[in-house]
Amino acid sequence: MPEGLSGEVAHKLSEHEATEHHPARWHGLLEIIEVILLAVVAIATAWSGLQASRWDGQQSLRYGQASRDRFEADAASTLAGQQLSADAAMFTAWLQAHSANDPKLQALIVRRFTPDYRIAFDAWLATDPFGNPSAPSGPAAMPQYSNPNQQKANQLNSQASATFDQGNSARDNADHYVRDTVLLAAVLFLVAIAQRFTILSARIALAVLAGGLLVYLAVSLVRLPRLS
Repeated sequence: MPEGLSGEVAHKLSEHEATEHHPARWHGLLEIIEVILLAVVAIATAWSGLQASRWDGQQSLRYGQASRDRFEADAASTLAGQQLSADAAMFTAWLQAHSANDPKLQALIVRRFTPDYRIAFDAWLATDPFGNPSAPSGPAAMPQYSNPNQQKANQLNSQASATFDQGNSARDNADHYVRDTVLLAAVLFLVAIAQRFTILSARIALAVLAGGLLVYLAVSLVRLPRLS
């Protein structure tokens, strides 16, 4: 074989060998990238699932606390109503004793008032209710009147509302983590599909798509509230 022809054949063979090795290197690099993606997705999925579970537990806890506070508020409000009804009945009896001009009975009835109602009653008497037409209708209408049990009921109701809102926030956080967990499964699906392709361009496209989705989910997971 002439020397020039032999050199040309050797050159063609070397080009063909390089062409065969070039895709092999790309496939090897893609396999490394896909393994890294799978490892990151596995960790992120476990983390997201853990956080979803914890936020679900936090939701149940907050809803339970809100229900407990509502029950306590109802009990306190009922007791406050009973106390006011008893004071109002005693006040009606006092008015009858006053009409009958019976000071002893009046004094006896006043001693039966609850301490808070007694304060309002004394303030009501100071307005000259029997001579002043603009005086309040009774002690319960005075600004000095307060019922500790009603105040407790109001406080518990406000606390229950705030706790219930916290439960709603926990539910929303759990839903976001569940959504991200589902999307992480989509990343796994894309990587698995990519590994079945022998066409290099298609495999690269799927790997890029999976990597982009994983970056988006990583940002989402970092921005979400966490429970330790």
